[in-house]
Amino acid sequence: MLFVFFISWLIGLAEPAPPQFREQVIDDDISIGYGIALGDVDGDGKPDVLLADKKQIVWYRNGDWKRRVIAENLTEHDNVCIAAQDINGDGKVEVAVGAQWNPSETSNADQSGAVFYLKRSADPEQMWKPVRLPHEPTTHRMKWVKSATGEYYLVVLPLHGRGNKAGEGEGVKIMAYKYPANENDEWKTYILDSAMHLTHNFDFKASSNEKQSGLYVAGKEGVKFIETNFLKQAVGKATTIRGIEQGAGEVRVGDLAAGKNFIATIEPMHGTAVVVYLTDDNAKRIVLDDGIKEGHALAVSDFLGVGSDQVVAGWRSPGKEGKVGVKLYVKKDAGGTQWQPYWIDNNGMACEDIQVMDLNGDGKPDIVASGRATKNLKIYWNVSGK
Repeated sequence: MLFVFFISWLIGLAEPAPPQFREQVIDDDISIGYGIALGDVDGDGKPDVLLADKKQIVWYRNGDWKRRVIAENLTEHDNVCIAAQDINGDGKVEVAVGAQWNPSETSNADQSGAVFYLKRSADPEQMWKPVRLPHEPTTHRMKWVKSATGEYYLVVLPLHGRGNKAGEGEGVKIMAYKYPANENDEWKTYILDSAMHLTHNFDFKASSNEKQSGLYVAGKEGVKFIETNFLKQAVGKATTIRGIEQGAGEVRVGDLAAGKNFIATIEPMHGTAVVVYLTDDNAKRIVLDDGIKEGHALAVSDFLGVGSDQVVAGWRSPGKEGKVGVKLYVKKDAGGTQWQPYWIDNNGMACEDIQVMDLNGDGKPDIVASGRATKNLKIYWNVSGK
């Protein structure tokens, strides 16, 4: 009996405590909340929340969380994405945004897609100056990426290729814009790949393992990989990841164990399943949840401090349980073949986007999510283990 008790005690020690998050609404009247970015806007050493809303680009200062507008009405159609990163090392983020969201127009670049770099004003609470950059139609996602040579690029992902109809036709031109030494100089552009179709989102993973370090792009053909030293890679040479050929809309790369990654996806685009792939020679597909609807947000981080990452996913239409929401998925075994779901927001967030960062300096990643139909922007403060 004592032996059985001892084994049970050991098993209990191996299982992390259930995650706990405290919800805070910082805006209950957003228009759509297309995209979130996190970073220090005003240089006070604390990360702020930035949002690409329907017609405005706004930020919320860490602490008072008041809405501050820095750009609006950039184009005829909606804003759609945002990227923020301290590029020049001054402790303040550089900001780029995508606009003119008109996905049904795939040929006319004047009527579909736009890319802007926002030059900050002396007072970051005043309007910033938009600098228009060249673009492809159907601009949809963007991210600042540090290449293998140490230089920053703005990588921009359209939804379609030019003239693409129903996911058929010319491939998507994945563009990299080199951040110039002087932000007033010309931004050189490069095509990283042009073979994929319906490319909805992407992730960047920096890793000591060169074979795992780079861009992971989700689209109609599954998840493709572009190495970190992407400018030496020929156009159209994004490589296939064996075993991940199903269409996907969202992708994030997490740490499974020392030196090993997993790839999380939502399948298909605007899909119904949260999936993890264990990436060995041939990826093993693990379905974490097949009850969501219009899955549109995905992130990975070690929320529980256990040395490996968990998956957080959000969806924007009622799923099998008749609910929208956000869930966290925690692996139950070392190999990552079994996962346990936990509600983060049960029917209070019709999730459009999710981003993760430690916002209060306690060493625990927090979650920020925007809701499309629910019109809200929330922080889920990570209080796990308290």
